[in-house]
Amino acid sequence: MDLLIKNGTVVTAKESFVADVAVDAGKIVAIGKDLPMEANQVVDATGKLVLPGALDVHTHLAMPFGGTVSADSYLSGTRAAACGGVTTVFDYPVQHKGETILGLVNSKKAILEKEACVDYAFHCCITDLNEGTILEEMEKAVEEGITSFKCFLVYKKENMMVDDGTLARLLLRAKELGAMINVHAENPDLIDLNIEKFLAEGKTSAWYHYLSRPEFVEAEADKRAVHWATHLDAPIYLVHMADKEGLEACIDAKKAGHEVYVETCPQYLEFTCDVYKREDGRNFVCSPPMKGQESQDALWEALKAGFIDTIATDHCPFQSFEKDWGKDNFTKIPNGCAGIENMYPYMLDAANAGKISFERVVELCSTNPARIFGCTEKGSLAIGKDADIVIYDKDKDFTIHVENMHSDYDHTIWEGKQLHGYPVQTYLRGNLVYDNGEFVGEVGAGKYVKRVRKAN
Repeated sequence: MDLLIKNGTVVTAKESFVADVAVDAGKIVAIGKDLPMEANQVVDATGKLVLPGALDVHTHLAMPFGGTVSADSYLSGTRAAACGGVTTVFDYPVQHKGETILGLVNSKKAILEKEACVDYAFHCCITDLNEGTILEEMEKAVEEGITSFKCFLVYKKENMMVDDGTLARLLLRAKELGAMINVHAENPDLIDLNIEKFLAEGKTSAWYHYLSRPEFVEAEADKRAVHWATHLDAPIYLVHMADKEGLEACIDAKKAGHEVYVETCPQYLEFTCDVYKREDGRNFVCSPPMKGQESQDALWEALKAGFIDTIATDHCPFQSFEKDWGKDNFTKIPNGCAGIENMYPYMLDAANAGKISFERVVELCSTNPARIFGCTEKGSLAIGKDADIVIYDKDKDFTIHVENMHSDYDHTIWEGKQLHGYPVQTYLRGNLVYDNGEFVGEVGAGKYVKRVRKAN
């Protein structure tokens, strides 16, 4: 036996119980009280929680955007993930006209094979059907384990947006293949109209980033995406849900029996649009932006009620000097914030405070993402699964500072956030990769996760 974690409280999506967890050859081989086994390494987890590693199914590492590239490389981003208890990261490479899905993904995979500190998978953002060849190639991509594809209903001027007809064709093709379409929903025409008005009036601070993309601008696109998916009887996954009205449309569709999945992010649960009034408001600029208190309250209510399926980060940080490009013009601020190392600790802190249960956090951050996206070896502490394990100390106090994070950015929106409870160890397939504040893993140890498509 390679590893035996003894006397910890094992947390699943449904229950918690005191047990030992035995690991051999990277897999969980036994779970039970007082296992009569010897192991090369024995860890006493008495008084601590033993959790499955989280899956962050929404990141943008080394992503070109806004005239620069996001601050975290594949190495630093996955290193930070390990140190926050995330053992599988999904990246979003963006396909452009003339590019193929597999050509793009394989170019990213070649980098990750050398740099990844945790396991990894891909969604692929499709921006152009290349005269229909992409629709054909989707079948091969699904066979290679890429079973989800993203569409932007925004970023029109950046040539990343798809129109409703293209969205419909992709929804139908994904349905045919047992795959799924993920959607970033905002209305670009309303955004552009608002931006033109604000700039003409000399209203250029970060506050007008929010006012150019308020609740109803996101909600219209949310409702449109859900409308097409439900009428085409195709599954859909709404990324980074931030507004009450759009969320309600998703809940209504769920209640009607449609396959609609909802993701939200920690930044929408923690911050409201008021951050854009701050002196450093530009650092919080992301799209969609944080919304008002009513939307935040609705997100928490839906979270507790089971209508939100996953928590992910949309991790896409930029350096402070790059954010400063928009000091006098919010349209020049690169959109994105950090979160990959903060997601699991933040949600576990919420459980520690009694806002939700620890079982619900495991469901949102691990079990549901693995189930929805076909990661059959991930997402739970169960015999036969990968030994992706986090040991969590409920009594450890931790304050987030940029200096104690493990990314390559020079600031974080989470600066000064106090957490009660924090991960003390992370294991990737049974190998210790994070230990009490230090990354101790091996660069390049992460493996590609070939996902399984849903049965038609």
